[in-house]
Amino acid sequence: MTNATASTPSGQPLGISHKPSPTESMFEKFKAADKPAFIGYLPYGFPDPEYSLKAFRTMVEHGVNAVEIGLPYSDPVMDGPVIQAASQIAIDNGEKIANVFKAVETVANAGGVPLVMSYWNLIFHYGVERFARDFENAGGVGLITPDLIPDEAGEWIEASDRHALDRIFLVSPDSTEDRLKIVADNARGFVYAAARMGVTGERSTIDASPEELVTRTRKAGAKNVCVGIGVSTAEQGARVGSYADGVIVGSALVHTMLDESGKHAVDEAAGLKALAAKTEELAEGIHNARN
Repeated sequence: MTNATASTPSGQPLGISHKPSPTESMFEKFKAADKPAFIGYLPYGFPDPEYSLKAFRTMVEHGVNAVEIGLPYSDPVMDGPVIQAASQIAIDNGEKIANVFKAVETVANAGGVPLVMSYWNLIFHYGVERFARDFENAGGVGLITPDLIPDEAGEWIEASDRHALDRIFLVSPDSTEDRLKIVADNARGFVYAAARMGVTGERSTIDASPEELVTRTRKAGAKNVCVGIGVSTAEQGARVGSYADGVIVGSALVHTMLDESGKHAVDEAAGLKALAAKTEELAEGIHNARN
């Protein structure tokens, strides 16, 4: 499936938008204050669409600066068991990609920076140009694509340039210097540095490799580098925030809304209360990382 090139009423191709990136503006503000940004992840539609919208608002109101709105996918190769369980609940509840723009609007209206994290197959089948247009119209800022590399992202690069959307690609500790440069040259907003190889999930410790990766990625030309995968406590958030431009937390937030079995969502009141408390705990550690 491909998209016809977007055009003006006269039939001329649309050019590159020169609107500034709200994500980059956010990082500029935090750098001026010598603080890292807090980026939080939740899958849209978990535990159900309306509950998830309240969860996104709760995250922003309690300290998250940018929200990764996850598009649940049936074959989430990068996601660990907590996010897989939440995504399956969302899929079982009938989550559809077309509805995710409600979440984008919710985050934007709450004052957060709305990002979407999605496996490329979902965007491709929705339609690349169609997604870029609908995402921009909803107030969306950037797309994180864990399984799309710049070398194969030509259609997305063109569409994101037309609609002033950030392109957030991933790097990992085993990325070569050449790969880091390719990603840095093609990214807009920030580069997502995976703290380790493997799937997402909470970890009791985080080693030194993410700091080395951030240093290497900056040396390759990246303006902003954020670290994710494994951060689950305020102490870990502070450690990562001492050197990264942003700290990304997913599983630890999702976990607050699952019961002890890890397979079912807790009721709304309890889930939102636990989510607010965990968000505040992490925000305290992350935002004060360099004090």
